[in-house]
Amino acid sequence: MGRFSIPKLGFILLCCLAAVTEATYVKYKDPKQPFGVRIKDLMSRMTLAEKIGQMTQIERTVATPDVMKNYFIGSVLSGGGSVPAPKATPEAWIEMVNTMQKAALSTRLGIPMIYGIDAVHGHNNVYKATIFPHNVGLGVTRQKIGAVTALEVRATGIPYAFAPCIAVCRDPRWGRCYESYSEDHKIVQLMTEIIPGLQGELPANSKKGVPFVSGKDKVAACAKHYLGDGGTTKGINENNTVISMNGLLSIHMPAYLNSIRKGVATVMVSYSSWNGVKMHANRDLVTGFLKNKLKFRGFVISDWQGLDRITSPPHANYSYSVEAGVGSGIDMIMVPYSFTEFIDDLTYQVKHNIIPMSRIDDAVKRILRVKFVMGLFENPMADNSLANQLGSQEHRELAREAVRKSLVLLKNGEAADKPLLPLSKKATKILVAGTHADNLGYQCGGWTITWQGLSGNDLTTGTTILQAIKNTVDPSTQVVYSQNPDAEFVKSGKFAHAIVVVGEPPYAETNGDSLNLTISKPGPDTIYNVCGAVKCVVVVISGRPVVMQPYLSSIDALVAAWLPGTEGQGVADVLFGDYGFTGKLARTWFKTVYQLPMNVGDPHYDPLFPFGFGLTTKPTGKN
Repeated sequence: MGRFSIPKLGFILLCCLAAVTEATYVKYKDPKQPFGVRIKDLMSRMTLAEKIGQMTQIERTVATPDVMKNYFIGSVLSGGGSVPAPKATPEAWIEMVNTMQKAALSTRLGIPMIYGIDAVHGHNNVYKATIFPHNVGLGVTRQKIGAVTALEVRATGIPYAFAPCIAVCRDPRWGRCYESYSEDHKIVQLMTEIIPGLQGELPANSKKGVPFVSGKDKVAACAKHYLGDGGTTKGINENNTVISMNGLLSIHMPAYLNSIRKGVATVMVSYSSWNGVKMHANRDLVTGFLKNKLKFRGFVISDWQGLDRITSPPHANYSYSVEAGVGSGIDMIMVPYSFTEFIDDLTYQVKHNIIPMSRIDDAVKRILRVKFVMGLFENPMADNSLANQLGSQEHRELAREAVRKSLVLLKNGEAADKPLLPLSKKATKILVAGTHADNLGYQCGGWTITWQGLSGNDLTTGTTILQAIKNTVDPSTQVVYSQNPDAEFVKSGKFAHAIVVVGEPPYAETNGDSLNLTISKPGPDTIYNVCGAVKCVVVVISGRPVVMQPYLSSIDALVAAWLPGTEGQGVADVLFGDYGFTGKLARTWFKTVYQLPMNVGDPHYDPLFPFGFGLTTKPTGKN
């Protein structure tokens, strides 16, 4: 052994091992260290390129492993309808997310990426997921719906949902009105209870404004769209909200206070403007109010191509958009395709002191805080353990319950002592009519499988209202379905009664903007032909109140069913009296579009059905 004795050699080996251990130990990878220490340690090691990578969110279709590695990409998303394959299984989703995650983890610092998706009424992009009613119809089941949505999103390996939308829709002509819980901010505030459903219940000793996500069966949530998205002139999407600061704070801001108190992880900025200033460029409201005054400590994310749309036309001066958007306080940019242009422009601006390094550090600190809080560093890879949660029977039962509670009975017979509903299950022969009676896509609406929604029954698994009626009535009852029967057919049919299901086609965002708010043709003809000849209940499938006044006198009973989702059985449950009607309008139902905007408390308030209205029935049991 030469000069070294065995003890000396052992000592040297121990020293070497200690040195190696010390070299590999990094504070940011140690879950025992406080979040603040981990963030500071990691940021001290990051280059400008790595920091800007964290601020970049790109679409799934451009997120190759090489792109993830070479640009240090911090986040990936699925746009509406962007899926790994048609009718993809949870396992296929997980494999896709994990491929991207492996690439992110293979970088020098191994910072995990966060994958986000629009799960706005259940996990709505995914085949066989439970599709809940859209927000316009949602009520008391909100926290449970959040928890189920989180489970189904995690079932596909995704840890971040762009929900809830806490817009206060003040004009139903807006194409996103169905994404809003109510015209009344107090109801929207109550509905923020979906956030602890998605993220987990905030611990009692939490500091105000600090994001919280409780584990592997929960997701980071996103309060959107900040601020005033539901208040634009004539309800035009992405347009201008003209209102005083006091009005903005008293109508559109309150639900953000509730969301921040509940530990919401992220806030998405609105495409719209406030008094002519684009929200994506509004430093006073994003940095001054949301971050500094409300003490929000999560990250602020742009909307899809939100920076491009700062200018009109979009992308007319992208370097200005980057400067204005990042300068306003937006932390993560949903680019989502031209990421090299964004990265190059932002890098140039930081290197030339156009955007200060402190602004970049603020953004990265917030993004890392959310990633650390939700345990992404400890559990970056998705597994198949929750795959069986997707579209489970238990989840469908909850959605069916939500449908029952969302229905609003607006008329029930010509007089209170002669109600038509609940219907008897034992009628000899009944007629079901209307474009929306046997159309799963129509009853789910927009943001279902695709961005704009679909027509037909093969888009996903669910129960149409026609099928639900057949499931509910006595086996001896003959159910006749005719989508648009003529009056003679109805008169000669000897029907005990008819159920007419009509409404709007599916739409999303600007495609849903409407100045006339009429139901789809031939809906009006169907109402007149059927209801003129037989006792009828009209069920309206729509994302908002629609023109109904002209038909009201010919209708015996009228039900607002909103956009109920996949579980149409919930509609039949209430029509036939297994459960009573309990729902109340969270939106004013106008007489004519010329009254709009008209909200509860307005001086010119003269509705067809007022805010809070809703007739009730008692369950009849097995009738």
